[in-house]
Amino acid sequence: MVFPERKMPGVCWVFLLLLLFAHICDGFYLPGSYMHTYSTEDTIFAKVNSLTSIETELPFSYYSLPYCKPLGGVKKSAENLGELLMGDQIDNSPYRFRMTVNESLYLCTTSPLNEHEVKLLKQRTRDLYQVNMILDNLPVMRIAKQNGVNIQWTGFPVGYSPPNSNDDYIINHLKFKVLVHEYEGSGAETIGTGEDGMAVFPKADKKKASGFEIVGFEVVPCSVKYDPKAMTKLHMYDKVSSVNCPLGLGKSQIIRERERISFTYEVEFVKSDIRWPSRWDAYLKMEGARVHWFSILNSLMVITFLAGIVFVIFLRTVRRDLTRYEELDKEAQAQMNEELSGWKLVVGDVFREPDCPKLLCVMIGDGVQIMGMAAVTIVFAAFGFMSPASRGMLLTGMIILYLFLGIVAGYVAVRLWRTLKGTSEGWRSVSWSVACFFPGIVFVILTVLNFILWGSKSTGAIPISLYFVLLSLWFCISVPLTLIGGFIGTRAEAIQYPVRTNQIPREIPARKYPSWLLVLGAGTLPFGTLFIELFFILSSIWLGRFYYVFGFLLIVLLLLIIVCAEVSVVLTYMHLCVEDWRWWWKAFFASGSVSLYVFLYSINYLVFDLQSLSGPVSAILYLGYSMIMAIAIMLSTGTIGFITSFYFVHYLFSSVKID
Repeated sequence: MVFPERKMPGVCWVFLLLLLFAHICDGFYLPGSYMHTYSTEDTIFAKVNSLTSIETELPFSYYSLPYCKPLGGVKKSAENLGELLMGDQIDNSPYRFRMTVNESLYLCTTSPLNEHEVKLLKQRTRDLYQVNMILDNLPVMRIAKQNGVNIQWTGFPVGYSPPNSNDDYIINHLKFKVLVHEYEGSGAETIGTGEDGMAVFPKADKKKASGFEIVGFEVVPCSVKYDPKAMTKLHMYDKVSSVNCPLGLGKSQIIRERERISFTYEVEFVKSDIRWPSRWDAYLKMEGARVHWFSILNSLMVITFLAGIVFVIFLRTVRRDLTRYEELDKEAQAQMNEELSGWKLVVGDVFREPDCPKLLCVMIGDGVQIMGMAAVTIVFAAFGFMSPASRGMLLTGMIILYLFLGIVAGYVAVRLWRTLKGTSEGWRSVSWSVACFFPGIVFVILTVLNFILWGSKSTGAIPISLYFVLLSLWFCISVPLTLIGGFIGTRAEAIQYPVRTNQIPREIPARKYPSWLLVLGAGTLPFGTLFIELFFILSSIWLGRFYYVFGFLLIVLLLLIIVCAEVSVVLTYMHLCVEDWRWWWKAFFASGSVSLYVFLYSINYLVFDLQSLSGPVSAILYLGYSMIMAIAIMLSTGTIGFITSFYFVHYLFSSVKID
């Protein structure tokens, strides 16, 4: 025996290089930004994101309202593709923090409010718009009590309207509490995992790493009536007296014409035992864990039930028929051929070309692309690669994955086309259609919604420059890769059918009820797997909640794939048993029909859970985005069902030896 002695030094060298790299580098994070450690009196400026509301779902710029602006002017922060598509607009702000220095400061006093500014402030207040502020990449958190229970919210309101009153009051004083953890560099390496992955601090970084880390950012908003004559004598960052919140309506700042509003804030730094890797725990508290487990157990019961049916089909029906058939001699087989019934009768038609074969190939190709994108994204997110601190990274990652999976979509679609047609002729048209079908639908819907957002002057509108970026990504990356995948598909071996197809199609017996009714009803089983998790996802999108239970979502995705496969196989077998050989599209929609129920559930969610959503513009936006989601689910789940059914039928008839 020869031992691989020469491989050992190589492994040792790699290990030594990794250790050396760990000691000479400043530290690494996977993925995300570097952890900031501040010294006493270090200056930090908060940033502001778009104003958002669960009433309208239309984001607006922070500086669309008469707020104080920074001394150096408003500067936009660098935004990734996902942030721009989500309507985020992150700007700098005048809110200055000095590490560990507690102070109460003056910002500015506005000019007398005109009619337009008053109307805008009142509208934003009554639409429950929230100000979203960020400090050291942490969104500000507000803790409110409702029925004796502490409820956490991100952001704080623009203003408030007291009950039984026509007056509105603006929030112009903010009491910030910044939680800091004092970090003392130690002689040993510190390894931790948090929002940005893994951090390594070598011994050499002791001085650099010591200081304070920001681990919490809370606010108590209130409205204070100031004397404008006295306040205009002050300059930005002059000290003012502290305020005890909340105040009575007589001491609050009302919104009306000719009023001058003074803005102030105070900062309190509080030492905390929360460590930097755990600072997002307060935002990501998983509520309803039992509901998630109930959803999974419910799905497991559905899977077990369907698996039992598939087991009966394979072992008791198919295997029994095939075994009995193979045991007969040739003469008995010939006699039995004349007495065949059920799925064995359609042996000469089961692989007959379906209606609209090109559309089927295109939808299967796009479905593979969408399912691959979703699966890889959820797996990476479940393992902590998609940090909530990296705003927009989830959407950006999904877009990049979708672009590069075009090569897989083109390959699958063209190979299926070759299988159906027996030739590669027309593969370019199929590849182009795959590259343009789903993105084209999304592009049309987003363009219509974008015109609506432009009309509303919302920051959620996609800028023209971003439109050109998206079109460039589409036609310069996705389309060429899809064509390359299609070319590879022409070189791949076509799937050979196990039986020949008759020249004359067999007549399908009349049925008491339409087969499409059964196909549409089959979508309820995959929907039963999905709908509880769908509630949490819709809440995170439309109610501004954090969704970070990707472990549960990964389990639900696996269960959904299994249920879609089982449902499609059972429905396909049932149709073949009644001599219906047109199974191609029915196999696709048996599992793809779950999208119909997802869209209906979205409408139900709009009516009963988003009752506060106001105006037709908000409803159109919601339905438009829900339509995109439903189409994506139809293509991906339909593809799972079709591919499973195709190989099931191929296996089933490969065992039949009928001339």
